[in-house]
Amino acid sequence: MRAKAFGVCPHDCPDACGVITEVENGRAVNFYANPDHPVTQGWLCAKVRPYLDRVYHPDRLQYPLRRVGAKGSGDWERISWEEALAEIGDRWRDIIAEYGAEAILPYSYSGTLGMVQMDVCNGRFWNRLGASQLERSICGAAAETAVNATLGVRRSPAYDHVEHSQLVVVWGHNPVSTAPHFMPHLRQAQRQGCQLVVIDPRRTRTAKGADWHLAPRPATDGALALGLAHIIVAEGLHNEAWLQANTVGWPELKARLADYPPQRVAEITGLDEDDIIKLARLYATTKPGMIKIADGLQRHRNGGQTVRAILTLPALTGQYGLCGGGLAYSASGYTRWASTTTDHWQDCPAPGRVVNMNRLGAVLLGEVQETPIQALYVFGANPAAVSPNAGQIVAGLRRDDLFTVVHELFMTDTALYADIVLPATSQLEHVDLHKAYGHTVIGYNQAAIPPLGESKSNWEVMGLLAREMGFAEPWLHQSADEVIAEVLAQTAVSYPALRDITLERLQAEGQISLPYAAQVPFADGRFPTPSGKVELYCQAMADMGVDPLPQFVPSEDDGGVGSNGRYPKSQSLNLITGAAHHFTTSSFANLPALRQREGEPFVEIHPDDAAARGIANGDRVRVENGRGWCELTAVVTDAVRPGVAASPKGYWSQHNGGRNINWTTSDALGDLAGQSTFHSNRIWIKPVIGD
Repeated sequence: MRAKAFGVCPHDCPDACGVITEVENGRAVNFYANPDHPVTQGWLCAKVRPYLDRVYHPDRLQYPLRRVGAKGSGDWERISWEEALAEIGDRWRDIIAEYGAEAILPYSYSGTLGMVQMDVCNGRFWNRLGASQLERSICGAAAETAVNATLGVRRSPAYDHVEHSQLVVVWGHNPVSTAPHFMPHLRQAQRQGCQLVVIDPRRTRTAKGADWHLAPRPATDGALALGLAHIIVAEGLHNEAWLQANTVGWPELKARLADYPPQRVAEITGLDEDDIIKLARLYATTKPGMIKIADGLQRHRNGGQTVRAILTLPALTGQYGLCGGGLAYSASGYTRWASTTTDHWQDCPAPGRVVNMNRLGAVLLGEVQETPIQALYVFGANPAAVSPNAGQIVAGLRRDDLFTVVHELFMTDTALYADIVLPATSQLEHVDLHKAYGHTVIGYNQAAIPPLGESKSNWEVMGLLAREMGFAEPWLHQSADEVIAEVLAQTAVSYPALRDITLERLQAEGQISLPYAAQVPFADGRFPTPSGKVELYCQAMADMGVDPLPQFVPSEDDGGVGSNGRYPKSQSLNLITGAAHHFTTSSFANLPALRQREGEPFVEIHPDDAAARGIANGDRVRVENGRGWCELTAVVTDAVRPGVAASPKGYWSQHNGGRNINWTTSDALGDLAGQSTFHSNRIWIKPVIGD
């Protein structure tokens, strides 16, 4: 008889779907969406439907491995967990004795979004060890900072609130691929007469279903937002009474908007001046109107201020607090796990130095002079494939004196350069707790099957490492369920909505909806900023040395060292690297069926740009700049605007001759919070001739 285990999709998507695994004789035989989950509603995305192919993939790592050949050679020997832990402990103790614990760097991100297997694993053990802190700013740091500074908190309407919208502006976001469970509600709104406008340099899957698609130049969205605001104010379409009552800095912003007349904005963005005026009037006169953004929008050097500029638009029109209006970005601010239990800083040494994850290659190659990084521990991440300036990362990983441990399910691009590889469990093999960043449902993930081979969860390995390093504190050796119970109880102190949510209730019910789903964000007119209002002028930004008003600064990239000396600037293109439809960053990119559906690694180029370079559709081309190069297949299409190229992220380098598109991306930091700048990337494309 088949048993059912209830779980949650752990991957980096706002939907956090509820799933069911059917198990027979200890093996998962069926995997499907939970029909009773209020968001998932019985269907899964194309990435996750074949999840058992990932769990039982023949390439799953099932035993610890030690490198026996050169780094990257792929020569390994199987060892026991006891041998692996002893070697890790010996190497770390030697490093700490000579350099201090800050010479050890943990590197992790969103391979899982579980509270136990990510949040707690990011904190407790490493804090106790005194290792370097990782600034995890590769994804949405600038936008998060901008929203928190302007509105006080990240709150987003429930997905079904869009059914009340008369206009939706999806800006720099492709929810068909990256937030799929929002889409049925958006389509219902469209059937009811809602207009959909998509703003994106590329005609995405979402843009194909829009009433109107505008394609500005990449990284000019901030100028566009300020230009729209200029027109709204100049034509008297703004809500003066709402601004006076609910904002700080309205007079200062109004003065700044004078710098963004339609003609100038058209020159910056490459859009038609009439279209800019038309969009401004449409947004200002259609209520409720919702602006939906995500993190790709701000992955450039002016990303934080771009989001700040967009946030002014619902304020100008008085749309914050309207059902179907305002901003849809992130629901993460409704509940935050108590850091006293996830991090246990109160029981640890003072926090050490902080290393920005976007600078990993530079750091490994000596950017950090004082206490250089001597050991790297990677889990829940694949930086050699997904992080910027990947060529430098690989060069750093090749260092003979760098001791690298990777805890993974597969031999990823990063694991190839490890000294020790540890086998990790999949979501079906461990316990965890999840809260989404797109909605307010909390879900408990049961372990459906025993761990394959000798694989172990992130949290179990943290406990083993703690024991190896002689740390006996009980909070390093709790079970996953004990961690969940502790975090829930402590979080409920600050968030009363969690006071009746216990581990036992979650285990019994699987998922619980928090009482925020029916709420319209900021409907009470209260914003948890220092002023209690929308801070168009933000003193906290000024205190950080950042312009306290939204501003547009061109996001220029020189293409890396020596680019302008080797290539004519006039022949450069601006490369954007959005999400693939069938991968979640690099997760799933090793599954043959999903790779086949996504296609071989490619770059989209406009017909005019292709003709100027002698490139035909299907040609093998070299994409390059001063940071690096890779070879891809050219897709000649008007889905990208002239001057722009697009290539999806997530492909593994080992499937493409040893390089992927991140060998060209910049590791420069953005304007806020150490943000990544993937889309500030000037590249050159030329056909590959002969061999």
